[in-house]
Amino acid sequence: MRCRAIAAITALAALAPMPGAVASGTADVQVADATLHLRFDPAAFRGGAGPILEWARRSADIVARYYGRFPTRDVTIRLVAQPGTGVQGGKTFANPAALIRVQLGAEVTPEQLRADWVLVHEMTHLALPDIGPSHAWLSEGLATYVEGVARVQAGNRSEADVWAEEMRSMPRGLPEPGDQGLDHTHTWGRTYWGGAMFCLLADVEIRQRTQLRYGLQQALRAILGASGGLASDWPIERVLRTGDAAVGTHTLEELYARMKDEPVAPELMALWRELGVLAAGSSVRLTDDAPLAPVRHAIMRAP
Repeated sequence: MRCRAIAAITALAALAPMPGAVASGTADVQVADATLHLRFDPAAFRGGAGPILEWARRSADIVARYYGRFPTRDVTIRLVAQPGTGVQGGKTFANPAALIRVQLGAEVTPEQLRADWVLVHEMTHLALPDIGPSHAWLSEGLATYVEGVARVQAGNRSEADVWAEEMRSMPRGLPEPGDQGLDHTHTWGRTYWGGAMFCLLADVEIRQRTQLRYGLQQALRAILGASGGLASDWPIERVLRTGDAAVGTHTLEELYARMKDEPVAPELMALWRELGVLAAGSSVRLTDDAPLAPVRHAIMRAP
């Protein structure tokens, strides 16, 4: 989430791998009913405009598939060239208009753009109302959790890779001594992976309670539909109540009541075994001979 004045883009239409209206410093990319206004200087990047425009389109399509539509009608994406390679970070804003600012290495490769998670993560932020800094664990945790699931559903990432990352990283979200619950413990681990842990627990429980008919994905689609996303200011209670109503459970509200003020530490390894996710060196082995394997399939399968 960042910004800077950008030099004019010349001859961008000839470089683009897709149709796009081009103005000074801006390339417009259409994804479903949304328009992405990219602002960057293609001469600042070794690969030029083509791979960058394709990366933006692909990332927006992944998010649109997960939510049933892209969260906003228009979003400006400012790309700030940095020394080095890779996608180096981003930040998202919604007022007065949707804006994503991304730091992008000047030497970024098409392979790195195809494997990138940052832009999907930032676009996901647009789908949740602004719930305030005390609840950053939910906005960041959702973006962390949804990024992996959405990319699997779109065929951009393997399921085993997502579960392996969770097995490596999600324990960082467990409470440490002195923890006072998600609403009061604002460490990096609790904010990102503690929030993602909340989402995993909620997704599994909703699937179980509804006999696989619904999951967190349907709850999040309903929240976006009712709120309009990040441009709205909603209390977290309204967000969770709206999601619960859509799936016919009280899972989100009950889980929040348990975890907001107390250091809840679920048995993650036991949960992953029940889902059929087994450690295998630095990766995982997925098995259908597990009691919650149908839940795992439901989570990773596109509606």
